[in-house]
Amino acid sequence: MAHLTLRDVRKTYGYMEVLHGIDLDIPSGEFVVFVGPSGCGKSTLLRTIAGLEEISSGEFRLDGALMNRVAPAQRGIAMVFQSYALYPHMTVYDNMAFGLKIAGLPRREIRARIERAAESLQLSPYLDRFPKALSGGQRQRVAIGRAIVRNPRVFLFDEPLSNLDAALRVATRIEIARLKQAMPGTTMIYVTHDQTEAMTLADRIVVLRDGRIEQVGSPVELYRRPANLFVARFIGSPAMNVLAAEAQGGTRLRLPDGGLAEAPFEIAPGTALQYGIRPEDLRPAAPGEAAAVTGRISLIEQLGEVQLAYLEAADGAAPLVAKLPGTLPLATGQRIALAPRPEAAHLFGEDGERLRPAARIAA
Repeated sequence: MAHLTLRDVRKTYGYMEVLHGIDLDIPSGEFVVFVGPSGCGKSTLLRTIAGLEEISSGEFRLDGALMNRVAPAQRGIAMVFQSYALYPHMTVYDNMAFGLKIAGLPRREIRARIERAAESLQLSPYLDRFPKALSGGQRQRVAIGRAIVRNPRVFLFDEPLSNLDAALRVATRIEIARLKQAMPGTTMIYVTHDQTEAMTLADRIVVLRDGRIEQVGSPVELYRRPANLFVARFIGSPAMNVLAAEAQGGTRLRLPDGGLAEAPFEIAPGTALQYGIRPEDLRPAAPGEAAAVTGRISLIEQLGEVQLAYLEAADGAAPLVAKLPGTLPLATGQRIALAPRPEAAHLFGEDGERLRPAARIAA
């Protein structure tokens, strides 16, 4: 079991501060995913936990013990890197055994650990092969197996699937999910830029921007109740549509080009805000129904079961995207009127923070 606590953790390179006071608790056995745009500090934060980067100030504790000055090898933490970092002249067995031999474990114990890990990762037939004879997915599983045999208290994954093709990413992601089920008491922290990995693997997601935490929550919580515009736009693919709006009184909102929409709660008339709606929450308006947005389709991405329709934006902003049934007849250049589901709307103030019924903006 391993409970991680970070308090006001900062990382500075010269005069540049990369992590700005990170406060985070990760309970034992939790699978946490760090996400954010490139340069947001997610890999730096992971490396400070591993001990590969020194914490400039603040505290990192593991089960209450201060880890700031503890050597990486003494932390009980195993890390799986983006690059497999396998020894090319060693077999799979020897790669997995190397750290255990250095630690002085008995030969019988080493073999037992490797055989258990190889069986769980479906690597048993490959123990006598060299890395060059393995596929990318198999090499990454060897890297994971090398971490498993150490019986670490914490697993760290730094974008482990980014070098794999699409099919291998799916297969290896499933292996990692199975690994988590097989080791429910082991704490795992995973860095990725892939939203599918984050949404499918995480118990909780930590969204980072510019070295600060924007929001922490379950995948469903972040998707349905983003704390601000940054999280709303970052979580979800395609991204949430965001339109400027003005409250008309009650729950009525005026959108660009005269479109009307309903807010999920009353807002004082004249209030300026940002109206967010996810692509899957838009549908073609029925005859005679008031449409929130009307536009010309500039591009259609046919995905089979669904299709993505991109509507031209008159003001030069990003096009509005609707996720519609794949069987719906659509054509480029066609005008379409779309109506949103009122309960699916997301409202944000001019400062980008989420609006809630208990904190309405006064006119």
